[in-house]
Amino acid sequence: MPEKSKILIIGGTGYIGEFIVEASTKAGHPTFVLVRESTVSDPVKGKFVEGFKNSGATLVHGDLYDHESLVKAIKQVDVVILTVGNGQLNDQRKIIDAIKEAGNVKKFYPSEFGVDVDRQNAVEPAKSAFAGKSQLRRATEAAGIPYTCLSSNAFAGYFLPTLLQPGAILGDGNAKDCSCF
Repeated sequence: MPEKSKILIIGGTGYIGEFIVEASTKAGHPTFVLVRESTVSDPVKGKFVEGFKNSGATLVHGDLYDHESLVKAIKQVDVVILTVGNGQLNDQRKIIDAIKEAGNVKKFYPSEFGVDVDRQNAVEPAKSAFAGKSQLRRATEAAGIPYTCLSSNAFAGYFLPTLLQPGAILGDGNAKDCSCF
């Protein structure tokens, strides 16, 4: 039986990351989660961290802005899954540099979780955002890192909290004749 992949998850306490950590540990993979020292003591995110430890995940202290800690964390694994949000997409370059230096990663899953940016025809402002994501893909390729992008389209949960807010629905709720001319 083949050995399970050792997986590092960066962004584990975020919107999607907690589910990736849970799935990885349940699948029996040795799972490592990069966490900042400040995250451990945070009242909200600290609960996630405790849950990770209880599920068998290994906490690796480090930071996206500390290159040496990234390389050290990455050298312990063979798969890196990045689940940072849109606000940190440019920080993905730091991960690319650290993966390249570590030299041991067999597969990188960049933070995509949306449309396939190489196969879309968006208008602004999405067009510019997608161009940035596409540039990150090219940087990953140029670094020679094996990667897979998971394009899942939009997450409904991201939009649902505001979908039925008062005033968000146009009209008074009564059915009207919607004839087209």
